[in-house]
Amino acid sequence: MVARARRIRDVALAQNAEEARAESAAWLPEREQHLARLDSVRQAADAVAGLAESDGTQALRVAWLLVSLESAYTWIPDAPEPPPSVGREDQGLKEAAFHLNLTMIRAREAVADRLAYHLINEAQPEEPEMCEEFDCAEGCSGRHDSSHIDCGPDTVFDDLAEHGITVERPEPEPLSPRLASLLGMTQTEEKRSPLPGIDERAPVVLAHFGMDADETDVLVSAAAVGLVTDAWREGPMDVIHAADDGPSDGEIFAQSVDLYRRARATLVAAQDDGPEVLLAFAAVASNVDLPWACNSSFTLRKVSESVAEFVQHVDDRTWFTAEVMREQGWRAGLLHRALSAAFKAPDHFGMPGWSRAVAVAMERLALTDTSEAPEVLTDLAVVEAALLEAPDRLGADVLDWISRHALLG
Repeated sequence: MVARARRIRDVALAQNAEEARAESAAWLPEREQHLARLDSVRQAADAVAGLAESDGTQALRVAWLLVSLESAYTWIPDAPEPPPSVGREDQGLKEAAFHLNLTMIRAREAVADRLAYHLINEAQPEEPEMCEEFDCAEGCSGRHDSSHIDCGPDTVFDDLAEHGITVERPEPEPLSPRLASLLGMTQTEEKRSPLPGIDERAPVVLAHFGMDADETDVLVSAAAVGLVTDAWREGPMDVIHAADDGPSDGEIFAQSVDLYRRARATLVAAQDDGPEVLLAFAAVASNVDLPWACNSSFTLRKVSESVAEFVQHVDDRTWFTAEVMREQGWRAGLLHRALSAAFKAPDHFGMPGWSRAVAVAMERLALTDTSEAPEVLTDLAVVEAALLEAPDRLGADVLDWISRHALLG
């Protein structure tokens, strides 16, 4: 009976292996065909973007190119499902679709920009008197097309108000390098003190929040929290976090702690090595292929939302901190980001208020039903020590449970 059972088992295993090979052989051609279609449409989208960005193609033709491109994109069939023997997910298919979507976004933006300026230029009346301001050839019609118009940061809110739509204006932000370039600032203008008076005013504000700006360790820690908050956590990361395939609350928590340490290390190094070392922080914070902290499998490249704006956001905010240090000194750069932390993240890990936040969290945890919580949360002493010293030591799943139950506020 044992020998018979083994023969039956061996025959079944052989049959299963043969079925798996057959399924894989049938699946691979479908996969390659789908990848080829994705790549063809991606190349077409890249070509349409290039034609839209150049002046050699008429605007109407550019519009038709977008229509035909969107048609090709719509006709892409759903990705073929791999058979069970191959696996549930195919990373190659996901990455190909991701790159296609990025290229489609670029093409749509390029066409939209081209057509917007085409409509504006076509609507302009012929005004021969304009030629007095230009060195025009004889017989000029008088109309001079525009390819870039800068209405400033607030005009859109006035324009929307004319249509009965009220949107609250954002607080003014420091100019990014790209905006400074677009506005035609000279090198002298760009480098004029970015934050005049911060050395005198910031310590007073920080004292109001219970921080002594003369305590270097406290100031550096607060500046690191502010840099992570401003450059990484807020803005585009909110959109990525809210996506269906975005990171969990626990992964956000763990990654922010890891980046805080990196930010603090680069800020300390910047005192002796110069503000350029902050590029090391930006490189890690914006890396789309780097797995997140706590052995998480999440990477920014996996998310369906566009990460281009996020990467630029990290670069701009880090650049501004480096520019403040370069022009006004290392301490001024620390004060700037420490102020941000005091307002936006007074109770985050690395801030003086963190110990109070942990104390409140432990009181809440003691009153919370932990029967279905991760086992480590039953040992209150271990949890408290980890939260105070290194919250990411608890792991992303535990931090996710803590976040879901709002133990930290």
